[in-house]
Amino acid sequence: MSKTFNTLARWTVDQRWAVLLLLAIITGISLVGYIDPGLPYRLYDKLVPAQTEAVDENQTQSADRRVVPNVSPFTLSRSDVVLVVDGEDFFTEVNAKALRQVVDDLEALDQVGQVVWMDLIPPLNIFGLPEPLFPRSEASATRFEAARQKAMQHPLVGGQLLSNDGRTLLMLLSLNFPHVLDDKEATDLIRLTAENTVKQFPAAKLTFQVTGSVPATIAAIESHEANQLKYQLIGYGVILLMTVILFRGVRAVMIVAVAPVLGVFWTLGIVRFLEYDNNPLIDVILPVLISLVGLTDGVHLMVQIRKLRAARMPEKDAARTGIQQVGMACFLTSLTTAIGFGSLAMADSEWVRQFGMCSVIGVCLTFVSVVTVIPFLCSTWLGRKIHVGLENSLIDKNLSRITIIIDAVLRRRSMVSVLAVVCTATLFAVSMTLTPDQRQSDGLPEKAEATIALHHMDKAFGGLEFSRVDVSWTDAVPSDSAEVLLAISEVDDLLKSESLIGRPLSIRNLIDAQPGSGPAAERMSLMELLPPPLKRAFFTPERNKAVVNFRVQDLGIAAYGPVFERVESGLAAIKNAHPDFNFELDGGAVWRWRNLYQIVVDLAKSLGTASVIIFLVLAIVYRSILLGLISVIPNMFPLVLTGAYLALTGYNLEIVMVCNFTVCLGIAVDDTIHFLTRYLEERELTESQDEAIRKAFTGVGTALIMTTTVLVAGFSTVIFSESRDHKIFATMGALTIASALFGDLIFLPALLGRFAPKKKAKQQSAV
Repeated sequence: MSKTFNTLARWTVDQRWAVLLLLAIITGISLVGYIDPGLPYRLYDKLVPAQTEAVDENQTQSADRRVVPNVSPFTLSRSDVVLVVDGEDFFTEVNAKALRQVVDDLEALDQVGQVVWMDLIPPLNIFGLPEPLFPRSEASATRFEAARQKAMQHPLVGGQLLSNDGRTLLMLLSLNFPHVLDDKEATDLIRLTAENTVKQFPAAKLTFQVTGSVPATIAAIESHEANQLKYQLIGYGVILLMTVILFRGVRAVMIVAVAPVLGVFWTLGIVRFLEYDNNPLIDVILPVLISLVGLTDGVHLMVQIRKLRAARMPEKDAARTGIQQVGMACFLTSLTTAIGFGSLAMADSEWVRQFGMCSVIGVCLTFVSVVTVIPFLCSTWLGRKIHVGLENSLIDKNLSRITIIIDAVLRRRSMVSVLAVVCTATLFAVSMTLTPDQRQSDGLPEKAEATIALHHMDKAFGGLEFSRVDVSWTDAVPSDSAEVLLAISEVDDLLKSESLIGRPLSIRNLIDAQPGSGPAAERMSLMELLPPPLKRAFFTPERNKAVVNFRVQDLGIAAYGPVFERVESGLAAIKNAHPDFNFELDGGAVWRWRNLYQIVVDLAKSLGTASVIIFLVLAIVYRSILLGLISVIPNMFPLVLTGAYLALTGYNLEIVMVCNFTVCLGIAVDDTIHFLTRYLEERELTESQDEAIRKAFTGVGTALIMTTTVLVAGFSTVIFSESRDHKIFATMGALTIASALFGDLIFLPALLGRFAPKKKAKQQSAV
């Protein structure tokens, strides 16, 4: 391997035209990605004509001989925008007039198609006339109170469109998307229209908030786009500032900065060919992360070249020797980092898989940039004065003081080694208490109106999001059988027994709202009195299917996991009582509950796989299983420390956290690799193992401290993001990288001094 880097060093410095050609080719491909990422696909379509396959018309026909009537079912679970209205008492003359005027003004907007609210719901009986819940004319307080009681008892209003305490009202808006010309027309304009209307009624004390699928998506995209440019500029600015302060040399900073910037430019251009759109991890985290990875290797390489130039070595020789001495360690760090990123490809989450794949591409491209651009530029006239300012470096001037710590550690190597193992094991045990979790609002800005309104709906209605129980039965059960209503009623009662589940809504509630009473066998006939839009919303007799909807709060799967487990156990018991029926729990929250655990398991497996592969790589490269085992502690310590921090501060284990663990493993191992590589080199030059450890630190200590400082500064810039996920990712990254330096400066020297294999004495052959 060393011969390879010797050849690479000579080629990079001596074959300048070949290097420039390589850089031009990669840059050209990246530019195509920025300008026209669809070009390769169009060229492929021209070269390889598409082949069509004949489709058997019989396969397109439905096997079900029964035809479902063409009826649009009424629904409360699907709307584009939810207008949340708060007030002390809606059932007053002035508030009734104000609310009706708000609805009229909203429906007058071109972008609003329909407004569903409690005064415009369909009648519960096909023979009944539409009857508004608000009295139409001026009425007495007694009549308004009667209207309130009627609304609270209505199955489609109480707990669905009107909160149980009567203080929150929902208006469900569908949008005419061709008329939505701006994001604010689907969010702010709707709220402002309602607020301006209410101003016409001074006595009406109503407030409005906008949430729902469209406002939440807009809030996430706006935050994503704002963070993308803002925190890239802040991150790069902080990195540049830190490198100027630490290097104390403008030319060195310029050369070091070119490599990661070029690596980021290449990466973002080439990943555009993959068409991974609106992935915040790629657009926000990836550029900062790739630039930090490139900067890490670039700093190590530049520090070594500067030392060689300070020793009066010519530019070309310094560049050539620098890549020979540090290139191997840079290759290993890039390899192990790529392994950490590549292990994310095992995840079920599409965003995580995309992020992992793009990160591997970025690491490889950035490594090429570092090992070509920096030696190439250092061998030119730019490298003549790159060592200027070395004597004023803050870290180099104070490195001797830090060496005292190494001496103290070596004097207590056994105690520190035991402490390292015990601390790592203890922190690992604490971090294992983290439980999987995920919330619908995790990707939203915490202060966004859509997020605030979402949390308000959790308290007022038991949640904005709907889940459901799908009920089906065999042909042996007639669709008008009383057993159908009985089974649905048992499901409804089961859901009502759970306090975290909002009021269930099914065909049973609509039948119970009909006049009369009696057993299920008699009440099933009342099904025919229901208007088709209401009946079809919860009951499809042609398909032998029914549905029971219920609301869930945005509390996360950690809170709902036990609830869903109890519900599934209850559904199994109901099935035992009704063997011809099937009951399936479904919906967005249920999907997150079922799949997130598997996603976390997959990510944990990828983390374990990456750890094992990194250990094997180091053991093979260093030709020592013992050194591979020694590297485990300083590499795992920062991860378990961060995990323990999350557990002790009340966090649960989310996808972004496990993703961060995997990413940070690849970055944290960099310091260990540089330290071990230099230690092995120094051990060959000295008989004293302790002296080899000291010289390894003095050789790479400057770069280790410098890169850690820059990495922590880079991660810290994202902490101020409005996105909760970004803040968690940045906090974990800064904590992990900082603790990785502690592990490499405290635990690693002690472990090497206590357990590293001793240098074998050279045997001289007899003459």
